[in-house]
Amino acid sequence: MKFTHLNDRGSAYMVDVTEKTPTVRAATAKGEVACSPDILAALRDGTVPKGDVLAVARIAGISAAKRVPELLPLAHTIGVHGASVELTLAEDHVAIEATVRTADRTGVEMEALTAVTVAALAVIDMVKGVDRTAYIRDARITAKSGGRSGDWSR
Repeated sequence: MKFTHLNDRGSAYMVDVTEKTPTVRAATAKGEVACSPDILAALRDGTVPKGDVLAVARIAGISAAKRVPELLPLAHTIGVHGASVELTLAEDHVAIEATVRTADRTGVEMEALTAVTVAALAVIDMVKGVDRTAYIRDARITAKSGGRSGDWSR
């Protein structure tokens, strides 16, 4: 197997995508923040002491999607042309889904996954004073489209 981010000497390098044609691409990721029934009730009622947890987490996720190259050293700087982060309350967790879109030379899977995980971190940051047991689980890419490898879904 040939690793795409290792050169002939085995050293990590950033793949050159200069010659690739920009195409429309999208990726969706999902994850969850498991939390106590009390914090879920407070989220439903809007009574979390720090304020609107879901709004803060949504903006944190969108902002994070645009900053991936600062976090992942081999990621390309690409135009994030669309990003949505949706948070919904479930029986025992906050469900998070992020979709990121671009028309660029490389995919946005890492941007979608980063959006989900940073949104989850924001939820935990906002509720940690009330629920120290909250934790992130099951963050994963669920779909991607566009590019040379085409469409994929989990």
